[in-house]
Amino acid sequence: MTTTTPPTSTSRSLSERIADGIVDKIRSQQLAPGDPLQSARALAVEFDVTVPTVREALRRLEAVEVIQFRHGSGTYVGGGARRRLLANPHAGSDLASVLELIDARLLLEPSIAAAAATNRSAEQLAALEATTQNALVPQRGDERPRDHFHVALAAASGNALVCDTLSALLDVRSRDQVEIRRRYHDRERDHGEHIEIARAVADHDATAAAELTRTHLASIRDAIAALGEDAR
Repeated sequence: MTTTTPPTSTSRSLSERIADGIVDKIRSQQLAPGDPLQSARALAVEFDVTVPTVREALRRLEAVEVIQFRHGSGTYVGGGARRRLLANPHAGSDLASVLELIDARLLLEPSIAAAAATNRSAEQLAALEATTQNALVPQRGDERPRDHFHVALAAASGNALVCDTLSALLDVRSRDQVEIRRRYHDRERDHGEHIEIARAVADHDATAAAELTRTHLASIRDAIAALGEDAR
């Protein structure tokens, strides 16, 4: 019998990693909402863990509707297994989802940067400039910076809903955001481009802020996509 090895992580509990493994199983077997899932006992054997650990993992997945318990019937795949825009901590991350996040940000953030250059206050500019240093910090595990440069840029747009929207996007796709930092290693370039964007915002240059942000995100996307091609 082949034992499935749960994904490893230094900061995630065993039940969280088993939950990730179950989601990977749902995806690899292309199970659709309503399809039956193995019993907790069978999953425990497959993942080489205890039944209570699997049950805890399943409860986590039930909370985000990835699976559904049907009394007297069993466990089934839920609609949350395919959810992309609501919080799903077990959604997983791969090259396609990382590039999808960057593409979404490319559609949103140049306009946000232009608005920041037009509307920013002195206090918002100072907060933005303070976050440029985050780019120099290497990625450690699943840690995320407390103050994110691009969220500070959105805050400087003067539109609280825009800031909340970008912040929520980075939160619900946090695994992809962490992967972006893991895969893109040019910290000095990242830092330098953040400084250039902040300078354009300081100069009230909306055109430059938008173009610099677009170029910044596009260069990250190109670098990550190239790594994916090299891995094939």
